[in-house]
Amino acid sequence: MMLANAATHSAAASDEVDLELVLAVDASGSVDNQEYRLQLSGIAGALRDPAVLRAIKAGPRKRVAVNVLIWAEARRPKDETGWHILSSANEVDRMAGIIATMPRNQVGGTGIGDGVAHAIRSIDENAIRSDRRIVDVSGDGRETPPRQYSTILSEARSMAIARNVTLNGLAILNEDKQLDSYYRAQLAIGEGSFVEVAQDYNDFARAMRRKLLREIDPDPIVGLR
Repeated sequence: MMLANAATHSAAASDEVDLELVLAVDASGSVDNQEYRLQLSGIAGALRDPAVLRAIKAGPRKRVAVNVLIWAEARRPKDETGWHILSSANEVDRMAGIIATMPRNQVGGTGIGDGVAHAIRSIDENAIRSDRRIVDVSGDGRETPPRQYSTILSEARSMAIARNVTLNGLAILNEDKQLDSYYRAQLAIGEGSFVEVAQDYNDFARAMRRKLLREIDPDPIVGLR
């Protein structure tokens, strides 16, 4: 399912940005409806934070491109906002409104690799150009074995390396207190890659804001490294 908003700056072949960022959100069976909404509202709120807009404007082109992708069971079609170029408070606010109201269609297992592979393809196939390309995975569990052939996480990491895409993680520790270690060992890869931690879903918005500042700001403050 692709969501669209005609008022938002759409990508054109000549568009160059400081960053292409896919926010890949877990909606697998371990995530209940309230937790799903806390992720989306956390992303929307973080994008609207004035510090995030300042980070966007701190880059040489003063704009970034963002796509939110919802994943769960491997091989299941993913839901996306589509690419939005953000350079002003109005553009950020419009996209945040779309994100906050995305319906939930995903169910089943934790197909991290398939979600990451889809996110990388969305970068490959867009008409935007940037020297920095990042896929950020947020979730509360480890990859589950697929029921049929699909891209697993190790293969998706190889895709990222081949395409110069950085993989970051936001590990939500409500169920698995060692998930951040798993994300660091099995997910995060590429220049400047890192894993942010949320202690639970109520901590997600804070962690997402911090993560976005680390990813978007061309020179994040020392305390955010």
